Amino acid sequence: MLKLYTYFRSSASYRVRIALNLKGLAWEAVPVHLVKDGGQQHAADFAALNPNRLVPVLRDGDAALVQSMAIIEYLEECHPQPPLLPADPLGRARVRALAQTIACEIHPLNNLRVLRYLEQQLEIDAEGRSAWYRHWVETGFAALERMLADSPDTGRFCHGDLPTLADCCLVPQVFNAERFKVPLAPYPTIQRIAEHCQLLEPFRSAAPEAQPDAE
Repeated sequence: MLKLYTYFRSSASYRVRIALNLKGLAWEAVPVHLVKDGGQQHAADFAALNPNRLVPVLRDGDAALVQSMAIIEYLEECHPQPPLLPADPLGRARVRALAQTIACEIHPLNNLRVLRYLEQQLEIDAEGRSAWYRHWVETGFAALERMLADSPDTGRFCHGDLPTLADCCLVPQVFNAERFKVPLAPYPTIQRIAEHCQLLEPFRSAAPEAQPDAE
């Protein structure tokens, strides 16, 4: 069985959980708490799996796969049905661009180790960290909203009427935005798609509150 080293609030782990569920794959969660014990990701046994000391890590037999986007692409290649990428090259490029707008432009600036660096090394107070977080989410969401709202390829989901890699990335980022009290009203297309996704069981069962390590 596939094993996913995960943390319930990690949006990168959340993406992979959604993808695993959408593909109907059996998997086991191996919780790695990013705060307790000084961060369990820093333990030697986990660092041996992923020298970056980040979740998620997917174990498939003897292989340990890292980086959420690479993991989802691996699942797509090994388990192509149901697909998370469109059949046509332009569609695949669009879905990847939407996904990477989140995974490469928004998320890396706001993940836990960045926020901790702002706090511990740069001595930015809580208000300043929240302002940093909101700025990058709002900048990224403004661009993403236009990419979605202005395209005829947007349907009930980010691309058409079936969930894709882009939706796997969108829903966790919306969760994070809501957690940090970023208003979603300026982004009605993002909000509509996220709400539609959350009606589906693969998204609901991947949600942070549904995980065995949820607090």
